[in-house]
Amino acid sequence: MDIRFAIGKNETKALDTNGLRDNFLVSELFQEDKLKLTYSHYDRMIIGGVLPLKKSIALSNPSELRAEYFLERRELGIINIGGKGEVVVDGKKHGLKKLECLYVGKGAKKVTFSSADKKDPAKYYLLSAPAHHAHPTQKFTKEQASPVALGDAATSNKRTVYKYIHRDGIQSCQLVMGLTVLEKGSVWNSVPPHTHTRRMEVYLYFDLDASQRLFHFMGEPQETRHIVMANDEAVISAPWSMHFGSGTSNYSFIWGMAGENLDYTDMDPAPITTLK
Repeated sequence: MDIRFAIGKNETKALDTNGLRDNFLVSELFQEDKLKLTYSHYDRMIIGGVLPLKKSIALSNPSELRAEYFLERRELGIINIGGKGEVVVDGKKHGLKKLECLYVGKGAKKVTFSSADKKDPAKYYLLSAPAHHAHPTQKFTKEQASPVALGDAATSNKRTVYKYIHRDGIQSCQLVMGLTVLEKGSVWNSVPPHTHTRRMEVYLYFDLDASQRLFHFMGEPQETRHIVMANDEAVISAPWSMHFGSGTSNYSFIWGMAGENLDYTDMDPAPITTLK
């Protein structure tokens, strides 16, 4: 498991391009028949990816957790961004299509991932946060996720937001998770930009054509930085950092948070006219 220690805003100011990427970019998440995990010390979030082809893949228990099993003291959110697949939690099967979500609560001992068709494999994106209470395992389809249309084609940010794990959806201890799909011709996300020092956040960008790129903006609102990203890459957003982005074409992204509360709307806006 890759370990990323938390660094502050003053230390980040001294980082060059490679330094920013080494600390905040999470790449190569989806490797054939492997589980890839990255542990962030921001709210102790774990970011993961699973791409099962020839066999089912088990959720392992990295030694760094010092736990009897992965979910002994944790909860887990799973969103499938690939073909049809199946997640088995302590013997119970859960079929997951593209853009469907499964929450697995604290205490589940065995979780495995598989694909229905290796020619169109499932791609499971994982976020895990520490948990103090055992909430039940629950699945949501995208239709159950209260889709909300936002933005406008005139400002290139027409999009649909799907909220899965949050105060009014799947219940959790501290994990909040959902996704946003941008329409063709729209490229800007998370406008207006914002911070929320009470929670960290992770974005996974997907369904971006391999020939295109995305510019993810981070840093303090009056001292912005950026990271150039490709399809299926994730970026860690520190609690002190604002976050928004723009692609060279449309795309989708999964957002996930952990920290003080489950309030999706808890944010401190950084108006576009104030950015530097």
